[in-house]
Amino acid sequence: MGIEEIKKNTAKARDLMARARKEHFAVGAFNLDNQDTLKAVARAAVAKNSPVLVEVSQGEVDAIGIENVRDMVDNYRQELGLEMYINLDHSPSVESCKEAIDAGYEFIHIDISQADKKATEEEIIAKTKEVVEYAKKTGAIVESEPHYFGGSSNVHEETIDYEEIKNTFSTPEGAKAFVDATGIDTFAVAIGNLHGSYPVPKILDLELLSRVRASIGCNISLHGGSGTPGHYFKNAAIIGVTKININSDMRIAYRKTLEKVLKEHPKEFAVVKLMDEVIGAVQEVVEDKIDMFGSANKAKS
Repeated sequence: MGIEEIKKNTAKARDLMARARKEHFAVGAFNLDNQDTLKAVARAAVAKNSPVLVEVSQGEVDAIGIENVRDMVDNYRQELGLEMYINLDHSPSVESCKEAIDAGYEFIHIDISQADKKATEEEIIAKTKEVVEYAKKTGAIVESEPHYFGGSSNVHEETIDYEEIKNTFSTPEGAKAFVDATGIDTFAVAIGNLHGSYPVPKILDLELLSRVRASIGCNISLHGGSGTPGHYFKNAAIIGVTKININSDMRIAYRKTLEKVLKEHPKEFAVVKLMDEVIGAVQEVVEDKIDMFGSANKAKS
């Protein structure tokens, strides 16, 4: 894409975030592991007439390639007439963020603490500001947070120790100070949300979310959405969250269904012939989240 087309796309993405906040819905940012999961997200977006983000973190970038992801998404977006954007999620370096901005990614999440959990707030602010400044080139929407975000995108066997993770919760004062210092477009809030799937439901502090919302003017994102009861999403969108990340729930559906169809067809080696059920299972997860987020019938061509 040329720079003018990229700028048009980022302007549309900014309009989407403004609509989401005004109309009190959240846009799902769904993790892309491969073409199968992209197809599932695209089909869900069509079925629900919903805007969507597909996102890749460094592992997917290394496996697929920043430019290849851009091309794949554009192909589905154009073929199906989708309102679909790309989010670079938890990027550990300024350089990777710049590469994604140049490739036309509309959403950029710079997460210095992901690569260096001992990074100081001063280092995080300085590198985040560098990305914010570079993003002015295209108008990309920049997201960040002032500290390491808990959990991991996997299936966890341990229960959640809320007394421990409360030490990493956002505060209204801290959120405002970080947003003011960096100039980011989106603040990744920590209110009980954790990356990954756990044996107990997640509990979100919506009263704290309301106080953070009142303290900052920018967008608010919610990471670690998998395994969260749907009423939290509905209320978070009403309060003012405009972006919710989903990964583990999709991966669990993908793997469990793939294991099932492989077991049922032990003599079929053309695995591509078995993928419709797998894609359908992931699509069902995405459609369910879209309903929870309130973004159905919110797509704008």
